[in-house]
Amino acid sequence: MKRIFCLLAFFFCAFLVFDVSAQGEYAAPKSGEGISAFLERNKRPGKAYYNEFIRLNEKRLRGKEELRLGVKYVLPPLRKGASATASSKPAANKKGTVRERLFGRKLADVEVTSNRLQGACFYVVSGHGGPDPGAIGKIGKVELHEDEYAYDVALRLARNLMQEGAEVRIIIQDAKDGIRDDRYLSNSKRETCMGDAIPLNQVARLQQRCTKINELYRKDRKIYKYCRAIFLHVDSRSKGAQTDVFFYHAPKSVLGKRLAVAMKGTFESKYDKHQPNRGFEGTVSSRNLYVLLKAAPASVFVELGNIQNAFDQRRFVISSNRQALAKWMMEGFIADYKRTK
Repeated sequence: MKRIFCLLAFFFCAFLVFDVSAQGEYAAPKSGEGISAFLERNKRPGKAYYNEFIRLNEKRLRGKEELRLGVKYVLPPLRKGASATASSKPAANKKGTVRERLFGRKLADVEVTSNRLQGACFYVVSGHGGPDPGAIGKIGKVELHEDEYAYDVALRLARNLMQEGAEVRIIIQDAKDGIRDDRYLSNSKRETCMGDAIPLNQVARLQQRCTKINELYRKDRKIYKYCRAIFLHVDSRSKGAQTDVFFYHAPKSVLGKRLAVAMKGTFESKYDKHQPNRGFEGTVSSRNLYVLLKAAPASVFVELGNIQNAFDQRRFVISSNRQALAKWMMEGFIADYKRTK
């Protein structure tokens, strides 16, 4: 009897070893990392890998599409003949639904309704984050933190781009916030650079996000015919200084300047339509900003307004205005993308 029990135990253990080895690689998430970023870091981007990951880790996820620190998850096997970071070319006529948990539970499922940005890849970067809130304005006793409002606009822009069929890399991420419709966005220090803690030191912080963009771009440029980065910030000037949206590009960057001009043109047309008597005084200019000089893809740096000015503050605290900013920037990208076809 004892011998039979030992044999059964042996075969059971052998089965477990075989089963685990058949599952493939394992990896653990970093702090603040969502499933999409986790798979991206492990060279498995895209919806197909995402769905396979959910299937393989159904019990570990416990019905939630959330990662837990300290837990090792089964990685989907790399597709035979596929690139380690993406398929050899963008899917033709990309339609259907894409899931991005960073947008929040209600907006995580993104319906791709158009192919106007099919074949394009974007790196969307909100300013500051983590230990650095950026500029701080006030409405009464309530503080408005630059990083929170820039991040909300960045998420809205990323979602809009995905709806148009684009591939989008959200560089700065908060695992909990999602897209928010609140007027006053609570501040946190949870933001990461695609799972990595954001340094307090300014140069280290900017270098970190540029390094991440450039790592992705080296592979993306072989797949996508149009790759662009956008850096979103909120300015801080005197309270009396009402400003429009400003667009900056790197000196001597022909493609960056063209993109900035396309963005400005879109905003001008929108202001002519919605505020015909006001006019639009935003400008395009070159600046020697670190991220514009160090990011490899053609880039645009956007200042969304003055967080100290009462009139400009309405551009940030009203969620429909944040959505309008995101929509207009998306349309600016579409206008620029059409010129490359």
